[in-house]
Amino acid sequence: MEKTLKIPKKRRASLDARKARNGYFFVAPFVIGVILVYLPILLDSIWFSFSTVDRSQVNELGQTIVAYKSVGLQYYKDALFGSATFVTKLLAGMQELIFEVPAVVIFSLFIAVVLNQKMLGRAVFRAIFFVPVIISTGIMERIIHDDIFSSNVEGGIDEGAGDGGGSQIISMLDVQKLFGSMKVGGELVTYVVKIVNDVYQIINYSGVQMLIFLAGLQSISPSIYEAAQIEGATGWESFWKITLPMISPMILVNTVYSAINAFTRSTNPAMTAINSTYDTGDGFRATAMAWIYFSIIMIIIAAVVGIVSSFIFYQRRD
Repeated sequence: MEKTLKIPKKRRASLDARKARNGYFFVAPFVIGVILVYLPILLDSIWFSFSTVDRSQVNELGQTIVAYKSVGLQYYKDALFGSATFVTKLLAGMQELIFEVPAVVIFSLFIAVVLNQKMLGRAVFRAIFFVPVIISTGIMERIIHDDIFSSNVEGGIDEGAGDGGGSQIISMLDVQKLFGSMKVGGELVTYVVKIVNDVYQIINYSGVQMLIFLAGLQSISPSIYEAAQIEGATGWESFWKITLPMISPMILVNTVYSAINAFTRSTNPAMTAINSTYDTGDGFRATAMAWIYFSIIMIIIAAVVGIVSSFIFYQRRD
């Protein structure tokens, strides 16, 4: 009796494998664009940071031949050791980062938790907090930057005064009087004053982070809160034991996003130094400064990811 061969049926790809293929399909245009467009530009930028223009050569017709010659690490040495201006502005940019990122992340998390509650007009309030993200781009950003609320303009809205512009809400002396009996250090007083006086900018920089936190909060199953409430957990305990661990991956995302946003903003002191160097016609030196700045950004981002990742909670599917 002849035996019939059974051809095994081809197994269908799992759901995760199909999702992975779809993901590769959607990111393929970006990857192709990076390889064909951005990668050659990056390689040329690296080459320019080690080069300068050599106009000493002349062809048979007497025309100057523009060529490039290597100068080694000269531009990097000049940026780091030749002038203290770039290093000073780098440190000023780092100081702004240390102040801005925690303030933006904490503020956006607070607003997201508030807007995630059941309240009348919740969608309107969400739109209101996201409006600054829209109007603070392009020409509107320049207009706001030159406005009396963000610069010291004579005859502005704050005629009262003391020493400052319209954006001065509280002074160091006010906070020192408030915290005087608490034995609070001067560094904390300075930080609080800067946060309050820069609250307008913090709101402007928190719109995207707020939406990311809202998405994370809405992904938490209500049954978890119901079980905690049955067990007698308070709202404060639910926040620290449920909400914060469940949205900790979003905290990492928003921290990295806020850091990159602070680093690459046109008003950042380091970016200002690089742009001003480029505007003077010294593009090769500005390119070297940009690569130094990029390397520092990558190191800081890696350190931030390493530190924040140790506190991240990932919910297992099984």
